[in-house]
Amino acid sequence: MKQLLDFFPLLAFFITYYLFDVYIASGALISATILQIALLQILSQKVERVHWMTLGMVVVFGGLTIYFHDDTFIKWKVTIIYTLFGFLLAGYQYFGDPIPKKMLGAEIEAPDSAWFKVNVCWIATCWLAALLNYYIAFNFDLDTWVNFKVFGLTGATFVLFIATGVYLYQYIPEQTEEEK
Repeated sequence: MKQLLDFFPLLAFFITYYLFDVYIASGALISATILQIALLQILSQKVERVHWMTLGMVVVFGGLTIYFHDDTFIKWKVTIIYTLFGFLLAGYQYFGDPIPKKMLGAEIEAPDSAWFKVNVCWIATCWLAALLNYYIAFNFDLDTWVNFKVFGLTGATFVLFIATGVYLYQYIPEQTEEEK
């Protein structure tokens, strides 16, 4: 359920964009992200920092998009978020345990070298997504950018998580007969 909530604001933006326009969709994105935070608080009693960061960026850039009636701001939000996530991943790698290890380390006992490789892959994916978003946002029409944002970046995220799972599968401990 919690994972589905992560896609709720994106879905609200996408549907509202195609029913109305980017400005109403930006308002829907802000509202859906606030609702997402409220539901996460109710369901899990804890809202992760990444959700608060995203909410802040959505409110600022979505608000600027609506106020100035200029879609440039909402396009920049995606590039900035992916760039910041890349730096956040790099910072955790440098100053402590990588974020993928923090997320999955309790279930998977992989060596530090494996977590390093996963983290570098996540960093590269974030920065590539930021570059691609910038390129598509400012070199193609709005419909192309919205489709890329919704389907391309979401698809890339799924591919990244699947590739991470495939790579880390070798480190998942096998269950003994007693555990089964």
